[in-house]
Amino acid sequence: MIFAIEEINQNENLLPGISLGYKIHDDCSSSAIASKAALTLTNGGEELIEYPECRGSSNVAAIVGCDISTNSIVTANTIGSFGIPMVSHFSTCSCLSDKQEYPTFFRTIPSDEHQSRILAELVRAFGWSWIGTLRSNTEYGNFGMQGFVEHVEKFGVCIAYSESFYRTDPAEKIRKIVQVIKQASTKVVVAFLDIGDMRVLLNEIWRQNVTGIQWIGSEGWITGNLLPPQVEGRYITGTIGLATHRTEIAELRNFLHNVHPSNFPGNRLVTEFWETLFTCYFTIDNITGNSPVPFRQCTGKEQMEGIENSYLPAIMDGSSYHVYKAVYAIAHALHDLLTCEEGNGPFANHTCAQISNFEPWQLLHYMRFVNFTAKTGENIYFDANGDPVPRYEFVNLQTNSEGRVDIVNIGYYDGSAPPGRELAMNTGDIVWSGNANKIPQAICSEPCLPGTRKVNRKGQPTCCFDCAKCADGEISNITDSTDCIKCPSEYWSNQQKTQCVRKKVEFLSFGEDLGFVLVTLVLVGVCFTLATAVIFYLYQETPMVKANNSELSFLLLFALMLCFICSLTFIGEPSDWSCMLRRTVFGVVFVLCISCILGKTILVVVAFKATLPNRSVMNWFGPTQQRLGVCILTFLQALICVVWLSVSPPHPLKNMSYYRDIIILECDAGSLTAFYLVSAYIALLSIVCLVLAFLARKLPDNFNDAKYITFSMLIFCAVWITFIPAYVSSPGKYTVAVEVFAIWASSFGLLVCIFAPKCYIILLKPQINTKRHMMGKEASL
Repeated sequence: MIFAIEEINQNENLLPGISLGYKIHDDCSSSAIASKAALTLTNGGEELIEYPECRGSSNVAAIVGCDISTNSIVTANTIGSFGIPMVSHFSTCSCLSDKQEYPTFFRTIPSDEHQSRILAELVRAFGWSWIGTLRSNTEYGNFGMQGFVEHVEKFGVCIAYSESFYRTDPAEKIRKIVQVIKQASTKVVVAFLDIGDMRVLLNEIWRQNVTGIQWIGSEGWITGNLLPPQVEGRYITGTIGLATHRTEIAELRNFLHNVHPSNFPGNRLVTEFWETLFTCYFTIDNITGNSPVPFRQCTGKEQMEGIENSYLPAIMDGSSYHVYKAVYAIAHALHDLLTCEEGNGPFANHTCAQISNFEPWQLLHYMRFVNFTAKTGENIYFDANGDPVPRYEFVNLQTNSEGRVDIVNIGYYDGSAPPGRELAMNTGDIVWSGNANKIPQAICSEPCLPGTRKVNRKGQPTCCFDCAKCADGEISNITDSTDCIKCPSEYWSNQQKTQCVRKKVEFLSFGEDLGFVLVTLVLVGVCFTLATAVIFYLYQETPMVKANNSELSFLLLFALMLCFICSLTFIGEPSDWSCMLRRTVFGVVFVLCISCILGKTILVVVAFKATLPNRSVMNWFGPTQQRLGVCILTFLQALICVVWLSVSPPHPLKNMSYYRDIIILECDAGSLTAFYLVSAYIALLSIVCLVLAFLARKLPDNFNDAKYITFSMLIFCAVWITFIPAYVSSPGKYTVAVEVFAIWASSFGLLVCIFAPKCYIILLKPQINTKRHMMGKEASL
């Protein structure tokens, strides 16, 4: 501060003709002493240390300080009502940005609001989600950590433990905190501490030999002289944190080298500085009771060249540079006040303040609008909250070959940079805790891999969770997914539950084994039907064929062949046409088939009645009536099918309710009423045919066709009755297979039961294939 004031006083362009003086008070890190010092400065209760020739009011124009946030809060509250500007160089509590509470407070160090946010970004960048926190039990630590936690929790980071203390707390409390650190599952600790508290903590860390801690430090202690003499550097090696922007100031080293008591006569600060630097005393009265060395007289001839310690930094630390900026900010505000032109002033009636007699609130006005470029090239100004542009350096504490801890710059944050370019870090230069070159892990639970989701553990933070596999039909394709995504209706999850894949489509196809077997059976049925038709055609003039109404027999064989062929429409991928053909062709063809059988049955009954005296029934049931009857019965079924296709035809359907992972392609009936009418009509004709055949089964002929029709209709009905439960219980494509088999079995049953006995007689028993035998005039062989 003295260097900055001397530099300003020698600057002819800044405050020309005006010399700055100063009063210095030590707050002794005590808020009570800081408050008393502020009142002393305000009331002018002490004589000037420097520039005793100054006359006039003893009230100070502005105050530089304090360093501790708690002291700055007390001081700002004390002098705020007087309107005296106060510029702190090291108080970072975000609470001091409240202009309603602290209207006269300014600072040249960024608010902890920025530091808290940047540290939270740092934790997220390294993938840490389970961390411990330590803070000083002061406004600095409490407000800083509060801001950090608010930011870091938005990133999903959990706090394993949070401890606060102050250096004057009982030793037992410090020991318990170190025990918490030692036993915690995370080794990443964010410490929002000031340097005094960190020294106390490190001393206990050393006593308990707690190593492997990855410290994340705030600017309050990261660049300070941390280690007590007995504590080794390995306890803090690898520490990463933020340091305030450090800048080399020209001529500072020469100024410090030229500091001598003779150049500052009567200045107790310089005397104390000299005695501390060279461990000597000018008078025995300066020796304190705690002096570690015997009395040695200072000669004043001691040389400062070659001495390297904290008083002679080649590059000033952040706090020193912020003091330098604070003094210059006040000087520029005074310069603006000095150069005000009457009539253009900012006060009532456009007046200006007089430099020789101004009020503190007038200087406060100019402080708000200070904007200048320092010798270092930095543009300095205050925002609406009295805060500067945030600038930080990322530093890493590394142990050198001599065992000392070096502060290594690994990046920076510049709030004045364009958006997206504020932060830069070279992670390759980082040395981690224990001199490791790998980022340490800080997680409560291992990440949940794709295919699983997080399940929070009851009573524990959200970062502590178990991983549950996604249910069937759900997936997660990212790590640490909180929920599984349900697959679309036509998709299903793969085995790993990481992707939705199309469901397997199932239908009875021609290419599979089951389809091949059914097609073979159909072809066998068609071949047998054609063979039967050929036999009947070749032997159509024989009594056996004639006695069974060859016209109806050929029509029945044609209908049976269509029955076999229509079953092929049930095989293959369902389409609009195949679905319509399946139901309608099946319904019409089976009615045609049963109509022919019903005609044959009626013909048998009528033929027997015609042999009785005075009966002419055959006149009413000749060939024309037989054809007409078959046509009418078939036409009624065809009419129902036409209405069915017109109103609500069968159509393809994707059935996804039977299997969760398979889509069954099937045909929907469309109109259930039409479907039931078609089925009921077939059932009605079958029952009528069965009843008539059953009643005529014992008619006295050598060849009574009614008993074979009865047997065939029994098989027909039995097949379709057993089909119903088999159809309902069969899954997927097997439902269609059962239906195809039922069509084949019923058709084959009709073919065998009705035509096999006739073919047997025609081919193997030609001797009984005579009219006399048919009439019952010859005994059966």
